[in-house]
Formats: sequence, structure tokens, C-alpha cells
Amino acid sequence: MSPCSRSVLAMLLTLLTTAPAIASCGATFCTLNSDWRALGAWVEPGLQADLRYDFIDQDRPYAGSKRVAIGEVHRHHDEVRTLNRNVQLGLDYNFENGWGLGMQLPWVTRNHDHIHNHHGEQIFDHWDIADIGDARINLRLPLVKDSGFSLNLGLKLPTGKTNVANSDGEVAERTLQPGSGSTDTILGINYHSRPSASAFSWFGQSSWQHAVTTHDNYKPGDRFTLDVGGRYAFSRDLSGIVQANFQLRAHDTGSNAEPKDTGGRVLYISPGMAYAVGGSTQIYGFVQLPVSTDVRGVQLTTGKSISVGFSQRF
Repeated sequence: MSPCSRSVLAMLLTLLTTAPAIASCGATFCTLNSDWRALGAWVEPGLQADLRYDFIDQDRPYAGSKRVAIGEVHRHHDEVRTLNRNVQLGLDYNFENGWGLGMQLPWVTRNHDHIHNHHGEQIFDHWDIADIGDARINLRLPLVKDSGFSLNLGLKLPTGKTNVANSDGEVAERTLQPGSGSTDTILGINYHSRPSASAFSWFGQSSWQHAVTTHDNYKPGDRFTLDVGGRYAFSRDLSGIVQANFQLRAHDTGSNAEPKDTGGRVLYISPGMAYAVGGSTQIYGFVQLPVSTDVRGVQLTTGKSISVGFSQRF
């Protein structure tokens, strides 16, 4: 098999797995990896900034692995739709010795509709949310010199609000809030292929997230993610990228949680393109398409998500 054929085959294999975050109300971010160091595009020491916009329209209620109609499975409130339009700023510094330090800060814009079933009466509720979400910081430690393997140690900080209310003064569900109120530890391992004469590079990343402190009787479920991606350089500036992202999440706990309608596993495919501008800037776009969805209880899902952004090296 020729090098080109092997590269194409490897990219096709990465199509078999991928996924976004899941929650009962549909509050989510795309789990796309836009770290160009991970993709093998930039591995030199220095600072990289990434600004990404996610559009996620969650208007598909699912019960288990089956799509259902609104209200088909009886609940105290029937989820109708959550429209997420989020912006995330990321900064990452790669040191000479291979260590790295990164941070991500999201701005959450979220519109949510549901129907409250109250003593035989149906009440339509709506929320418009626009606020800072929960920040993340992570430290990247090389495991073996020049191997491409590194260890990730991170924290998710409770910087987002947990008490946002609508115009009627009704506080939104905890899964809908900009923040979880918890401080979470993140442990992960990364791999990225080393630069070579080949036009193909790939990466793998897995992580486990666990809440160590909670707020107001709510604890988000543990989350395990696995990402695999391939990048093929069609030319010096234009690259095709495919990512596979899998997520497994336990149900939330606490008196303000909804354990019956949180948790599950999801699988998406995310093809995209990237273009280098001037050697230090990358612009990119991805589409996430669902492959498999299996949720606990009834939850909102999406049929398609779009992410666009750019990364800048300094």
C-alpha cells in the first residue's frame, strides 16, 4: 500500500468514532479538539491563541437510543429546544522542554424552551442566557522525550453562574446554567505524531473529569472522553481534518440534579478543513454529525453542529 493510500485509510478509520457533551436540557459545547499542537500542525515552543464559535441547535428529544416526540415520554417538564451559540477563547504556551500550560474561557449564549406540566396545565417557559461559563486550566507534561506522549493535569473552575433566571424570575435547571458550580479535576493522556515528510499526521487524547467540590446540592456526573483525529495536508496551506470524539458520562447527583435524565454516551463524526494564512494563522471549520446516541432518560440532542474559528501563533 502506498504512503498516500495509508494516509487516506487512516483518515477513514477515524470516521468510526466521535461525540459532543450531553445533558437533559441540551446545554453543551462541541468537543472538537482545535489544539493545532495536537494535530501536528504546530509543535514549536511559543504561545498559541484559539478563538472558536460553536453553533448547536438541540431540538431532537431522545429516550435511550430512540428519537421521540416532545412529551411522548411523560416528565414533569417536557424539553422542547436549546439553541447554543458559544464562543471559547483558548491560550496555550508550549515550552522548550515540551511542557505546556493552557487555559480555556467560554462565553455562553443559550436559549431554552420547555413545557412545564403542572396539575394538568401546560406552562411554556423560556430562558435567554448570555454569560461567562466555567474556565479550565491544564498542565501538559511530556512522558517520554520526543515520543509525542504527554500527561494532562487540569482543573475546571466554577467561574460560571448557577442561578440565572428568566423574565418571570424562575431559575433555570442546573444543567442549563452557564456554570456547574463545581471544581473538577481532569486527568488525561495525549499523543501526537511527530513532524515528518509525510503529509499525514494524527493525534489521540483521552481524559477523565471528576467533580471534587460541589455547590447547592448539585454534582455533575463523571465524564470520560476519547478523541482521535487525522490531518492530511493537500498543500502547504490547505489541510483536511477528520475527528472522532467519544464521550461517556455518568448521571448527575444531588437534590438539585436530575439523575433520571442525565448521563449517557454519544458518538459523532466531525470532518473539517483548515487553511494557513501567512504561516502563523490557521482558520478552520468543522461539521459534527451524529453517528450514535444513547442517553439516560429523556434528553435533547442535535442533528448537526457547526464550529468555526482561527488559531494564531505568537
